[in-house]
Amino acid sequence: RCPGAAPQALEDHYSPSRWSPRLDRDTIIDAHLAVTAAGTERARASAQTSLHVPYGTGDGEKLDIYFPTEPSETFPVLVYIHGGYWQCLSKDDSGFAAPPLVSRGVALVAVGYDIAPKAHGDSRGDRAQAGQHQWLCSHSAPCLPQLGSPAGSTGAPGARGCISCHRRGSCREVAQRNSPMRHVTPAAPAACEVLVAVAQHDSPEFRRQSQEYSQALRAAGWSVSLLDLAGVDHFDIIERLSEDSYLLTQVGRRAVPRR
Repeated sequence: RCPGAAPQALEDHYSPSRWSPRLDRDTIIDAHLAVTAAGTERARASAQTSLHVPYGTGDGEKLDIYFPTEPSETFPVLVYIHGGYWQCLSKDDSGFAAPPLVSRGVALVAVGYDIAPKAHGDSRGDRAQAGQHQWLCSHSAPCLPQLGSPAGSTGAPGARGCISCHRRGSCREVAQRNSPMRHVTPAAPAACEVLVAVAQHDSPEFRRQSQEYSQALRAAGWSVSLLDLAGVDHFDIIERLSEDSYLLTQVGRRAVPRR
């Protein structure tokens, strides 16, 4: 919300490409698209997959499943919901995190959903929580109550936890109506654990919102951890999930243990 901020300053606070020290704002988004696409191509070449599995009626409502290298009869699942400010990216760019997971017996499910202009803020994600899962990881825009927030996770009986990397809005009215801060409910006895991860090189507003959201969940009885990751920005905080040695990869693997 940035109280008292001028329009341009407000725009800056909600434009993560303006805060990265790695690349200028004109190239970092293209670089992010290239990294996630290349990582997904490598994952598809090395893992057993089931691609384009429909879960709804929309053109974008499909799943890509990356199975464990040595699957047991039952195995844990991490469901990943991509970012892109509701305007770009897809499940076809979202398998890059699979290799470190499938090698440890954890499946990755990359969720596709309709983006603008086909879908609007109130409809995106309503059906994306179909099915049961153990852990949910969402990045940027889809960290909304219908998708990647604990309020959405409570609707899936198999949910064990939620990993949320930043939050973003769309237009003001829709963003306010769908803000996770407006959907914080008291934690149920079997409520999932929540990890909110924020990058060092993100805007002060994104960092403030992540802290405020964590505090609101904790006050409502949720088990919440806030992970402030040094040396990363809004983009490589999620890109580096393809790296076995990356801290967030290790945290995610510990959170989704192999059975």
